[in-house]
Amino acid sequence: MSIQWFPGHMHTTRKAIAERMPEIDVVIELLDARLPGSSANPLLAELTRGKPSLKILNKQDLADPQQTAQWLAHYQAQPGTQALALDASATAPARQLIKACRSLAPLRGGMVKPMRVLICGIPNVGKSTLVNTLRGKRAAKTGDEAGITRTEQRIVLEDDFYLFDTPGMLWPRISIEQSGYHLAASGAVGRNAYDDEEVALALLTQMLLHHPDRLQARYKLTDISGLNDEAVLAEIGRKRAPLLPGGRPDTQKAAEIAIHDFRSGAWGAITLETLEEFAQWTAQAAARDVERLAKKAARAKRG
Repeated sequence: MSIQWFPGHMHTTRKAIAERMPEIDVVIELLDARLPGSSANPLLAELTRGKPSLKILNKQDLADPQQTAQWLAHYQAQPGTQALALDASATAPARQLIKACRSLAPLRGGMVKPMRVLICGIPNVGKSTLVNTLRGKRAAKTGDEAGITRTEQRIVLEDDFYLFDTPGMLWPRISIEQSGYHLAASGAVGRNAYDDEEVALALLTQMLLHHPDRLQARYKLTDISGLNDEAVLAEIGRKRAPLLPGGRPDTQKAAEIAIHDFRSGAWGAITLETLEEFAQWTAQAAARDVERLAKKAARAKRG
Protein backbone atom coordinates (compact mmCIF):
# COMPACT_ATOMS: atom_id res chain seq x y z
CA MET A 1 0.00 0.00 0.00
CA SER A 2 1.30 3.46 -0.91
CA ILE A 3 0.36 6.24 1.51
CA GLN A 4 -0.18 9.67 -0.06
CA TRP A 5 -1.69 12.82 1.46
CA PHE A 6 -1.43 16.27 -0.13
CA PRO A 7 -4.71 18.15 0.45
CA GLY A 8 -5.50 21.48 -1.15
CA HIS A 9 -4.20 23.71 1.64
CA MET A 10 -0.73 22.20 1.13
CA HIS A 11 -0.69 23.51 -2.44
CA THR A 12 -1.39 26.96 -0.98
CA THR A 13 1.41 26.52 1.56
CA ARG A 14 3.90 25.53 -1.13
CA LYS A 15 3.08 28.68 -3.08
CA ALA A 16 3.29 30.87 0.04
CA ILE A 17 6.72 29.50 0.97
CA ALA A 18 8.03 30.05 -2.55
CA GLU A 19 6.84 33.67 -2.47
CA ARG A 20 8.30 34.27 1.00
CA MET A 21 11.75 32.77 0.39
CA PRO A 22 13.52 35.78 -1.24
CA GLU A 23 13.28 37.75 2.02
CA ILE A 24 14.12 34.88 4.40
CA ASP A 25 17.56 34.71 6.08
CA VAL A 26 17.40 31.28 7.76
CA VAL A 27 15.09 28.29 7.39
CA ILE A 28 14.23 26.16 10.41
CA GLU A 29 12.92 22.71 9.49
CA LEU A 30 11.42 20.67 12.30
CA LEU A 31 11.95 16.94 11.98
CA ASP A 32 10.57 14.12 14.08
CA ALA A 33 13.51 12.57 15.95
CA ARG A 34 11.79 9.17 15.75
CA LEU A 35 11.83 9.30 11.92
CA PRO A 36 14.60 11.77 11.04
CA GLY A 37 14.86 10.78 7.40
CA SER A 38 11.20 10.25 6.57
CA SER A 39 10.18 13.56 8.17
CA ALA A 40 12.63 15.59 6.05
CA ASN A 41 10.47 17.04 3.29
CA PRO A 42 12.18 16.91 -0.15
CA LEU A 43 9.77 19.55 -1.44
CA LEU A 44 10.87 21.94 1.33
CA ALA A 45 14.50 21.19 0.47
CA GLU A 46 13.75 22.24 -3.10
CA LEU A 47 11.86 25.39 -2.10
CA THR A 48 14.51 26.55 0.39
CA ARG A 49 17.65 25.57 -1.53
CA GLY A 50 20.56 27.94 -0.95
CA LYS A 51 19.31 29.28 2.38
CA PRO A 52 21.14 28.60 5.67
CA SER A 53 19.28 25.80 7.42
CA LEU A 54 18.69 24.77 11.02
CA LYS A 55 17.42 21.19 11.39
CA ILE A 56 15.57 20.60 14.66
CA LEU A 57 15.07 16.98 15.70
CA ASN A 58 12.00 17.46 17.84
CA LYS A 59 10.52 14.93 20.29
CA GLN A 60 14.00 13.77 21.22
CA ASP A 61 12.62 12.48 24.52
CA LEU A 62 10.72 9.83 22.52
CA ALA A 63 13.68 8.83 20.32
CA ASP A 64 16.72 6.61 20.83
CA PRO A 65 19.57 8.91 22.00
CA GLN A 66 22.29 7.03 20.10
CA GLN A 67 20.34 7.17 16.85
CA THR A 68 19.58 10.85 17.42
CA ALA A 69 23.31 11.58 17.78
CA GLN A 70 24.04 9.83 14.48
CA TRP A 71 21.30 11.71 12.65
CA LEU A 72 22.48 15.02 14.12
CA ALA A 73 25.99 14.33 12.82
CA HIS A 74 24.50 13.50 9.41
CA TYR A 75 22.68 16.81 9.17
CA GLN A 76 25.55 18.81 10.67
CA ALA A 77 27.77 17.54 7.85
CA GLN A 78 25.54 19.18 5.23
CA PRO A 79 26.73 22.58 3.88
CA GLY A 80 25.25 25.66 5.53
CA THR A 81 23.41 23.57 8.08
CA GLN A 82 23.28 23.27 11.84
CA ALA A 83 21.29 20.67 13.75
CA LEU A 84 19.84 20.51 17.25
CA ALA A 85 17.73 18.01 19.14
CA LEU A 86 15.11 19.17 21.61
CA ASP A 87 11.70 18.74 23.15
CA ALA A 88 9.62 21.64 21.82
CA SER A 89 7.88 22.13 25.17
CA ALA A 90 11.15 22.73 27.07
CA THR A 91 11.91 26.45 27.24
CA ALA A 92 15.68 26.58 27.73
CA PRO A 93 16.71 24.27 24.86
CA ALA A 94 14.20 25.90 22.54
CA ARG A 95 15.85 29.28 23.06
CA GLN A 96 19.06 27.79 21.63
CA LEU A 97 17.59 27.99 18.17
CA ILE A 98 17.58 31.81 18.20
CA LYS A 99 21.33 31.77 18.91
CA ALA A 100 21.85 29.13 16.21
CA CYS A 101 19.92 31.19 13.64
CA ARG A 102 22.01 34.26 14.40
CA SER A 103 25.21 32.26 13.89
CA LEU A 104 23.92 31.04 10.52
CA ALA A 105 23.26 34.62 9.34
CA PRO A 106 25.82 36.76 11.23
CA LEU A 107 25.30 39.80 9.01
CA ARG A 108 21.63 40.06 9.97
CA GLY A 109 20.39 41.67 13.16
CA GLY A 110 19.40 45.02 14.55
CA MET A 111 16.40 47.08 13.59
CA VAL A 112 17.87 48.04 10.21
CA LYS A 113 18.41 44.43 9.16
CA PRO A 114 16.15 42.30 11.36
CA MET A 115 16.51 38.53 11.27
CA ARG A 116 13.76 36.88 9.23
CA VAL A 117 13.33 33.17 9.85
CA LEU A 118 10.92 30.72 8.27
CA ILE A 119 9.91 27.68 10.34
CA CYS A 120 8.49 24.73 8.45
CA GLY A 121 8.04 20.98 8.60
CA ILE A 122 5.62 18.13 8.16
CA PRO A 123 2.21 18.20 9.89
CA ASN A 124 2.02 17.35 13.60
CA VAL A 125 5.79 17.60 14.11
CA GLY A 126 5.45 20.13 16.94
CA LYS A 127 5.92 23.52 15.24
CA SER A 128 3.04 25.18 17.05
CA THR A 129 4.23 23.83 20.40
CA LEU A 130 7.71 25.19 19.72
CA VAL A 131 6.36 28.61 18.70
CA ASN A 132 4.28 28.77 21.88
CA THR A 133 7.32 27.80 23.96
CA LEU A 134 9.45 30.49 22.35
CA ARG A 135 6.84 33.16 22.96
CA GLY A 136 6.07 31.98 26.45
CA LYS A 137 2.35 31.99 25.75
CA ARG A 138 -0.21 30.38 23.50
CA ALA A 139 0.38 31.83 20.04
CA ALA A 140 -0.69 28.94 17.85
CA LYS A 141 -3.18 26.12 18.04
CA THR A 142 -1.75 22.73 18.94
CA GLY A 143 -3.13 19.21 18.84
CA ASP A 144 -2.34 15.59 18.08
CA GLU A 145 -3.78 15.86 14.60
CA ALA A 146 -2.33 16.65 11.19
CA GLY A 147 -3.23 19.99 9.64
CA ILE A 148 -3.99 22.15 12.73
CA THR A 149 -2.16 25.24 11.38
CA ARG A 150 -3.69 26.39 8.09
CA THR A 151 -2.31 29.93 7.55
CA GLU A 152 1.08 31.62 7.83
CA GLN A 153 1.72 33.57 11.05
CA ARG A 154 4.33 36.30 11.62
CA ILE A 155 5.66 36.24 15.17
CA VAL A 156 8.11 38.70 16.80
CA LEU A 157 10.38 36.71 19.13
CA GLU A 158 12.80 39.58 19.76
CA ASP A 159 12.84 43.18 18.53
CA ASP A 160 14.96 42.21 15.54
CA PHE A 161 13.94 38.56 15.16
CA TYR A 162 10.86 37.75 13.10
CA LEU A 163 9.60 34.19 12.80
CA PHE A 164 7.22 33.13 10.02
CA ASP A 165 5.29 29.99 11.01
CA THR A 166 3.90 28.02 8.08
CA PRO A 167 1.34 25.18 7.98
CA GLY A 168 2.65 21.64 8.01
CA MET A 169 3.28 20.29 4.54
CA LEU A 170 4.01 16.90 3.03
CA TRP A 171 4.96 16.37 -0.62
CA PRO A 172 2.82 15.28 -3.57
CA ARG A 173 4.32 11.81 -3.99
CA ILE A 174 5.93 9.80 -1.18
CA SER A 175 8.12 7.37 -3.12
CA ILE A 176 9.71 5.61 -0.11
CA GLU A 177 7.07 3.16 1.07
CA GLN A 178 8.47 2.90 4.61
CA SER A 179 8.38 6.67 4.93
CA GLY A 180 4.67 6.69 4.22
CA TYR A 181 4.06 4.20 7.01
CA HIS A 182 6.30 6.05 9.46
CA LEU A 183 4.69 9.40 8.68
CA ALA A 184 1.26 7.89 9.25
CA ALA A 185 2.41 6.32 12.51
CA SER A 186 3.66 9.70 13.74
CA GLY A 187 0.36 11.44 12.99
CA ALA A 188 1.68 13.50 10.07
CA VAL A 189 -0.85 12.01 7.63
CA GLY A 190 -4.59 12.61 7.68
CA ARG A 191 -6.55 9.84 9.35
CA ASN A 192 -8.46 8.82 6.22
CA ALA A 193 -5.33 8.37 4.11
CA TYR A 194 -4.07 5.12 5.62
CA ASP A 195 -5.10 1.74 6.99
CA ASP A 196 -4.35 1.22 10.70
CA GLU A 197 -3.39 -2.42 10.29
CA GLU A 198 -0.93 -1.73 7.47
CA VAL A 199 0.75 1.01 9.51
CA ALA A 200 0.84 -1.10 12.67
CA LEU A 201 2.43 -3.99 10.76
CA ALA A 202 5.16 -1.65 9.49
CA LEU A 203 5.80 -0.48 13.05
CA LEU A 204 5.95 -4.04 14.35
CA THR A 205 8.36 -5.03 11.58
CA GLN A 206 10.84 -2.42 12.82
CA MET A 207 10.23 -3.31 16.44
CA LEU A 208 10.84 -7.01 15.80
CA LEU A 209 14.05 -6.10 14.03
CA HIS A 210 15.43 -3.76 16.68
CA HIS A 211 13.43 -4.04 19.93
CA PRO A 212 11.50 -7.33 20.25
CA ASP A 213 12.05 -7.24 24.01
CA ARG A 214 10.03 -4.02 24.23
CA LEU A 215 7.04 -5.73 22.65
CA GLN A 216 7.31 -8.73 24.94
CA ALA A 217 7.44 -6.50 28.01
CA ARG A 218 4.68 -4.11 26.93
CA TYR A 219 2.14 -6.78 26.00
CA LYS A 220 3.30 -9.53 28.38
CA LEU A 221 4.05 -11.90 25.51
CA THR A 222 6.07 -15.08 25.73
CA ASP A 223 8.94 -15.78 23.33
CA ILE A 224 8.16 -14.04 20.02
CA SER A 225 11.45 -14.83 18.25
CA GLY A 226 9.68 -17.05 15.72
CA LEU A 227 6.73 -14.71 15.05
CA ASN A 228 6.28 -12.30 12.17
CA ASP A 229 4.52 -8.92 12.30
CA GLU A 230 1.05 -10.34 11.60
CA ALA A 231 1.39 -12.96 14.33
CA VAL A 232 2.52 -10.37 16.87
CA LEU A 233 -0.39 -8.09 15.94
CA ALA A 234 -2.75 -11.00 16.54
CA GLU A 235 -1.12 -11.65 19.92
CA ILE A 236 -1.60 -8.01 20.90
CA GLY A 237 -5.25 -8.37 19.95
CA ARG A 238 -5.62 -11.45 22.16
CA LYS A 239 -3.96 -9.72 25.10
CA ARG A 240 -5.51 -6.25 24.86
CA ALA A 241 -8.86 -6.44 23.05
CA PRO A 242 -12.07 -8.48 23.36
CA LEU A 243 -12.07 -11.46 21.02
CA LEU A 244 -14.30 -11.45 17.96
CA PRO A 245 -16.84 -14.21 17.26
CA GLY A 246 -15.15 -17.55 16.94
CA GLY A 247 -12.32 -16.49 19.25
CA ARG A 248 -10.59 -14.45 16.55
CA PRO A 249 -8.31 -11.59 17.66
CA ASP A 250 -9.48 -8.07 16.81
CA THR A 251 -6.50 -6.97 14.72
CA GLN A 252 -8.07 -3.57 13.95
CA LYS A 253 -8.23 -2.76 17.65
CA ALA A 254 -4.75 -4.21 18.14
CA ALA A 255 -3.45 -1.92 15.39
CA GLU A 256 -4.99 1.13 17.04
CA ILE A 257 -3.37 0.12 20.34
CA ALA A 258 0.05 -0.36 18.72
CA ILE A 259 -0.05 3.02 16.95
CA HIS A 260 -1.19 4.77 20.12
CA ASP A 261 1.57 3.11 22.15
CA PHE A 262 4.19 4.25 19.66
CA ARG A 263 2.94 7.84 19.62
CA SER A 264 2.68 8.06 23.40
CA GLY A 265 6.12 6.62 24.04
CA ALA A 266 4.77 3.51 25.78
CA TRP A 267 7.34 1.41 23.88
CA GLY A 268 10.14 3.54 25.29
CA ALA A 269 12.59 5.70 23.34
CA ILE A 270 12.28 4.44 19.75
CA THR A 271 13.81 5.58 16.46
CA LEU A 272 12.17 3.82 13.53
CA GLU A 273 14.97 4.26 11.00
CA THR A 274 18.75 4.15 11.08
CA LEU A 275 20.88 6.11 8.62
CA GLU A 276 21.80 2.87 6.85
CA GLU A 277 18.20 1.70 6.58
CA PHE A 278 16.98 5.01 5.22
CA ALA A 279 19.78 5.13 2.64
CA GLN A 280 18.81 1.63 1.50
CA TRP A 281 15.11 2.53 1.27
CA THR A 282 16.00 5.68 -0.70
CA ALA A 283 18.09 3.72 -3.18
CA GLN A 284 15.33 1.14 -3.63
CA ALA A 285 12.75 3.89 -4.24
CA ALA A 286 15.04 5.55 -6.78
CA ALA A 287 15.46 2.24 -8.63
CA ARG A 288 11.68 1.76 -8.71
CA ASP A 289 11.24 5.29 -10.07
CA VAL A 290 13.74 4.60 -12.86
CA GLU A 291 11.85 1.44 -13.75
CA ARG A 292 8.50 3.22 -13.60
CA LEU A 293 9.69 6.03 -15.89
CA ALA A 294 11.21 3.54 -18.32
CA LYS A 295 7.89 1.67 -18.58
CA LYS A 296 6.06 4.96 -19.04
CA ALA A 297 8.44 5.98 -21.83
CA ALA A 298 8.03 2.58 -23.50
CA ARG A 299 4.24 2.89 -23.42
CA ALA A 300 4.42 6.37 -24.87
CA LYS A 301 6.68 5.15 -27.67
CA ARG A 302 4.29 2.33 -28.51
CA GLY A 303 1.35 4.73 -28.47
